[in-house]
Amino acid sequence: MKRLNLILVLSILFMGSLVFISADHIDAPAVTNGSSDIADFYAFQSDADNNNMVFAVTLQGLLSPTNTSAATFDENVLVEINIDNDGDNVEDLVIQLIPRDGKMYAFGPYAPGTTGLNSSIDELATRMEVDITPYGSNAVIGTSGNSKLFAGPRDDPFFFDLGAYTDVLAGNATGFSDPGTDTFAGTNVLAIVVEVPKSTLGNNTSVNTWVETKVKN
Repeated sequence: MKRLNLILVLSILFMGSLVFISADHIDAPAVTNGSSDIADFYAFQSDADNNNMVFAVTLQGLLSPTNTSAATFDENVLVEINIDNDGDNVEDLVIQLIPRDGKMYAFGPYAPGTTGLNSSIDELATRMEVDITPYGSNAVIGTSGNSKLFAGPRDDPFFFDLGAYTDVLAGNATGFSDPGTDTFAGTNVLAIVVEVPKSTLGNNTSVNTWVETKVKN
């Protein structure tokens, strides 16, 4: 097993049941490396195959179209999707995502050798890889059995009306309008999307999941 010593940069909340969305755009105080900044984390049942779960992580939020073509995944940053299937808020399984030489590699789901702040990658674990999609290109999808993997720039999928939010906080409005204004319209993120069979996540009917980025020590 090849071990990589890593330290925790940022973690996002955990989910219960089937769907959870968490947002954070460049406001986490511990983030000093912009390449490791998590914007959003999504987990949901696949629309195309209800036997599969989809996990989507977006990084480096608020990229302008001009800056997107130069944005890259950092080879010193590990993205780790944690899965707790017994309710103790400790990861029982991980999906580890790391870029190398223009490709994104996904390891897992598998039981990690260590939990918490430090991680290692078992290169003997189940693995997928895919070419990272360049900006402006059609999505390149890697497949392995019933699993799929994508990595590359995409339009920021998170909808938030920041103006209405500040008006509500200031007492100048009592709520949001429908549909409101998408503050993040026109900005991009670097996205990683992995789809795996539910059978690889354990036997429970629900899981807790959260995502971390960790940098090489």
